[in-house]
Amino acid sequence: MSPIRTSTTAFAFRGYNITNLGRTPELLVHPRYGPIVAATLDEISQVAAAHLGRPVDLVTRVRQRRETQDLTTYAEDLALIVAVELAQMRLLDQFFGITLGQAKLAFGYSLGEAVALMAAGVFEMRHLLKAPLTMADDLVALGHDVSMGVVFSRGRALDELAVKRLCLQLSSQGEGTIAIATHLSPNALILLGQKNTVDRFQIAMRDVLADHTHLRKNPHRWPPMHTPITWQRGIPNRGAILLETLPGGFRAPSIPILSSVDDHATYGDHNSRELLHRWIDHPQRLWSLVYRTLAAGVDTVIHVGPDPNLIPATFRRLSEDVRGQLNGYSPGSLGRRAVSHMVRRPWLAQLLPSGAALLRAPQVRHVILEDWLLEQGCNGQRCGAELPSHRWSTPSLAAGRLFS
Repeated sequence: MSPIRTSTTAFAFRGYNITNLGRTPELLVHPRYGPIVAATLDEISQVAAAHLGRPVDLVTRVRQRRETQDLTTYAEDLALIVAVELAQMRLLDQFFGITLGQAKLAFGYSLGEAVALMAAGVFEMRHLLKAPLTMADDLVALGHDVSMGVVFSRGRALDELAVKRLCLQLSSQGEGTIAIATHLSPNALILLGQKNTVDRFQIAMRDVLADHTHLRKNPHRWPPMHTPITWQRGIPNRGAILLETLPGGFRAPSIPILSSVDDHATYGDHNSRELLHRWIDHPQRLWSLVYRTLAAGVDTVIHVGPDPNLIPATFRRLSEDVRGQLNGYSPGSLGRRAVSHMVRRPWLAQLLPSGAALLRAPQVRHVILEDWLLEQGCNGQRCGAELPSHRWSTPSLAAGRLFS
């Protein structure tokens, strides 16, 4: 296994989900990692308690393995995710001498974007954590009747404009707001809708969207981040006022941190407040993050956080689709004409001629950081940095050096 170069590695930070513990209980009782994990959990418990005005004890929660049950623990879940992601980065630094600044770039989904900014030192954790925690209780109140639906096509790319138009039409009826919350890929979008708007969308889409378009409804309740539903409690405006007086944000990170609300923007020394403000009610453009990562020449993605799922799953689906589209041919042997005539996945075939970076997806290595940390033998102050390289085509992990 050839060494992995820092110049072609990306860190990906996960966001909120219905499962938020991951393997943190194992990290907490680890003989070497445990003290750092406990200290980070305790530090952020105190910060969260100060912002929320109520007790928060993340150490006890992790020890008792109390997983997320519903939105009643949403604020605490946010604090837990931030604590676990920062703890994992601290473990990499102390035991392996690996820091975020060594990588090619970083990005995050939803809350993960804020954590990336904390890890990069753009904002201090104790300051930036105030923003999501201040919004948390109102988001829970709004989320009591919010459902998620995933709209996807098994054929051509979704007509995003038609989806947006239908959402606006349903919202205009005054019986709940529905909107796009995440662009998963050209053929998949996440919707968040109040009351029965997701069900009404599923019925109405039969007349306005192409055949072979489907909607899968998620059974859980979700906070309506990244949608106009947040307007109903003035969350974006209140967030803007909070961000305006937040310390920090005037130092560019040492590596590019990609924005999830703008297909081209990265965080600099002047635009962090603007991008974070848009982050509150604008949809997450996950597909853009994936494409920009591949286009940058990244060959390894390290997934940070407890039980990361959405970002790895997006890369995995793309990798499988590219393999299926190529149908056994080497990407290097395919010309523009051959690629443009692919028919198995029309949405992907349409993108490949101009988006050749997508062809790199099957070759990218993925590391689930919590798994990797627990696989290392750390008998000394610093550990030997051996990387299990995982490509989605193989279940086994082969050893190789983490960084050259």
